[in-house]
Amino acid sequence: MSETVLVPVDGSPQSNSALDHALETFPEGEIVALTAVDPIAAGYSTTPGPDAGGYPGEWIKQANERADDILNDAVERAAEHDREIDTVRVTDRPARAIVDYADEEGVDHIVIGSHGRTGVTRVLLGSVAEKVVRRAPCPVTVVR
Repeated sequence: MSETVLVPVDGSPQSNSALDHALETFPEGEIVALTAVDPIAAGYSTTPGPDAGGYPGEWIKQANERADDILNDAVERAAEHDREIDTVRVTDRPARAIVDYADEEGVDHIVIGSHGRTGVTRVLLGSVAEKVVRRAPCPVTVVR
């Protein structure tokens, strides 16, 4: 029976490194790339983007589209390693989404990038990787 390895992805270089690490380190493992659309992040956005119009419905639509793009990129990255992966998009705070998924799905290992957020959201919201390390129901590898 192979291990299930959860890799949170957010499009950052750190999450790309984490995915590469998981693909190389767990050659027989089932890799699941998860991205979380954080509904709280809309409140920290200083500019809603050119097409968002300042409306929450538009923001969440664009955030879901970006999340799908991130997951598609993860699938392509895995293909470069001659691997197939599963993908999951959830709407929740990232650390909570990662820990809850790992717990509910019986994940054997989490491989996470050291950080993905930048600027004010990282300061205000704290480190996702740190929260995952403290709360995860399984071993966690943090990749720089």
